[in-house]
Amino acid sequence: MLNKLWKIGFFTGLTSFVLLILGVRTILGQTLIFKNYLTFGVFGLIIGIFSFLLLFYNMKIAFRVFIVAVVIGYAEFFRSILMDSGGMGDILGILSLFIISSFGLGLAFIVQFIVILIRKNK
Repeated sequence: MLNKLWKIGFFTGLTSFVLLILGVRTILGQTLIFKNYLTFGVFGLIIGIFSFLLLFYNMKIAFRVFIVAVVIGYAEFFRSILMDSGGMGDILGILSLFIISSFGLGLAFIVQFIVILIRKNK
């Protein structure tokens, strides 16, 4: 079971890393330096670790809420990059990805604890 959870965490982290590189380097056409790859790798690692830990501690509802928030964050990231003609789409897209992902993690914990309290009272 632990091997399966590790693979899910690794896959979500790697996917996050690749999507960030795809958005910034390929769509925006920016030249990336080592610090960019390091930052994207750390963000992907954080997403992967949180995914693994949510599943490891059997918080399946929180995992689903968190993954939905990350997907919404990436959708907003790509929307900001593709649709903004004012030149601020890159920074707004990355900030919205970070903010929505963080908000989604907090919301995931709140929803999971509400479900735990409801199950405990039954």
